[in-house]
Amino acid sequence: MTILETERLTLRELEPERDAALIFELLNTPKFIQYIGNRGVRSVEQAAAFIDDRYCASYREHGYGLYAVDLRSADTVSIGICGFVKREHFEFPDIGFAFLPEFEGKGYGYESAAAVLEHGRETLGFNRVLAITSQDNDVSVRLLTKLGFEYRQLVEQPGGDVVNLFQIDL
Repeated sequence: MTILETERLTLRELEPERDAALIFELLNTPKFIQYIGNRGVRSVEQAAAFIDDRYCASYREHGYGLYAVDLRSADTVSIGICGFVKREHFEFPDIGFAFLPEFEGKGYGYESAAAVLEHGRETLGFNRVLAITSQDNDVSVRLLTKLGFEYRQLVEQPGGDVVNLFQIDL
């Protein structure tokens, strides 16, 4: 299901069969593992189950989640994910994004995240959104700052990782 469109992108719900190859590739890129974490997805079949267990479950439980980001072209090309995550240890949803390496640095992160924030405010009724980054992820910090997020503090995640916490009031 299409969630929103921008000038260059379509954001839609992830589907296990359709998007398993994308998620398998994305979750196993060196930057994803370094900055977001190793999700232990080692096959396309595991990626399909991961989509159903994580992303589709979030759509059902919360009415939102991370979405596939596709280029709006004659031949649809999936380039990454962007959307919201509801974590039990945070009061507000947080924004997340990740792109395949060949699509980084082209403005797709900003374009999709800005549209997702507007969707959160206008459609989902969010008045505050959080974001977390690993402490050494300067690219994501710059993107969050450009989007209007403000750094709040370091926080310890379940499992012990200490991350930067950002916030934006919509």
